[in-house]
Amino acid sequence: MWKLDREDDFFRIFDNNHNIAGYFVPDYGNIFPEDKADDVIEQMHKNRDKVPGGYLTVPMVKFGIFGSEEDLDVMYVESHLSDALLRLGAWKEFLLQNQMHHAIRMAHTDQDMLSLTFPVKFTDPVSLEKNAILSTLEPTLDLLHEKGLL
Repeated sequence: MWKLDREDDFFRIFDNNHNIAGYFVPDYGNIFPEDKADDVIEQMHKNRDKVPGGYLTVPMVKFGIFGSEEDLDVMYVESHLSDALLRLGAWKEFLLQNQMHHAIRMAHTDQDMLSLTFPVKFTDPVSLEKNAILSTLEPTLDLLHEKGLL
């Protein structure tokens, strides 16, 4: 159901319909010297080094009201904000139930959307190979999908 594509130091996560479902940034640890980080990370991927986890970023809520040059009426805005509040409530319930540390930011690809990032700690270190990472992330992605959050 999910597919990973690597780009530089992160992986894009796609769903069955080839839509971006999120991003995964592996925890590469402390890299020295910092000015050689790109080269070190590239070598880590070539060597299929193992990582302890990383950070998963997924879309949280799309408002449907920002970034439009069109005039909006109050009913339209209220409807979209109500929908956003329902989605926010579902996320809040999920995050509280699972006691998850997280960060919420404006999505870097869409200023009308908030994204949610949370740390992922693997049970055992996982090779920097997309199939290994995907099989480890799949249960989390499937759970988010089942809950209607992804």
